Amino acid sequence: MGFPGTWMTESQSVVYRVVPKCACSTIGQIMHYSDHGRFFDGDIHDAKDGLHKWALDHSQAPILDTVTGHKAYAFTCVRNPYTRVLSSFFDKICGIQRNGRRYRGNLVPKLTYEYGIEVGGEDGKQEFDQIKSFRRFLLFVRDTIRFRRPMDPDIHWSSTSGHVSTFICNGGRYDKIIWTEKFNEGMQDVIDAIETPHVVDLAAVPRFNESEGHGPKRAHPVEDYFDDLSMHLIYEIYKRDFEVFKYDFENPGNKMPIGEIDLDEVHAKLGG
Repeated sequence: MGFPGTWMTESQSVVYRVVPKCACSTIGQIMHYSDHGRFFDGDIHDAKDGLHKWALDHSQAPILDTVTGHKAYAFTCVRNPYTRVLSSFFDKICGIQRNGRRYRGNLVPKLTYEYGIEVGGEDGKQEFDQIKSFRRFLLFVRDTIRFRRPMDPDIHWSSTSGHVSTFICNGGRYDKIIWTEKFNEGMQDVIDAIETPHVVDLAAVPRFNESEGHGPKRAHPVEDYFDDLSMHLIYEIYKRDFEVFKYDFENPGNKMPIGEIDLDEVHAKLGG
């Protein structure tokens, strides 16, 4: 199985397990800068050099050696399940992607036909009932995760704990898990714990939100999208995320964590 979704600096100063929709573009760019003194010109997900990635054949041996031997500081970044799944809906379902097309080709027409989801027209810019469409999208998300139909779950809405766990199950161990909601604070802890060829001034790092502008703007507060049924579905899908990463299930309007992450608990619960 190895370490899918794992990135490492070429200097092997730090290892990062990517979780989609959790500041991964910014983290990747910080890692690139820490080695090369400059940001990657473009979307860091497209970079084929300047950063070790498990998806690149030449990177697998050094990542495997470093992770299994715990020779470098390893971390990941997580996000509140309510805001993460909302972000996935507006970016991946309603939005036009970097290539000028809809995400995953025929996915949106399929959702329109089978679940009655609206996405704001051809360009994603027309008015539509965001709340109704999002709640129908949640049914689709539940179907992909619980029943693997009408397709396997997508990495952008499959559970954060699922992404985080593969690293543990295959022999890795995290030194730190940071929250997207307290990004600067958590990322500073990571930077302070490692030695890099170039100094990173976190205050001067721009936010590389590669999904911003893909889709329509969210028209309502987060909590308006979640009624009792939606919250039930969210708990069914993301129960472990709320538990181990200490988010507030009871209040969709509170995106902030409500406790400290216990790394021993994470390794015990997600390492089985």
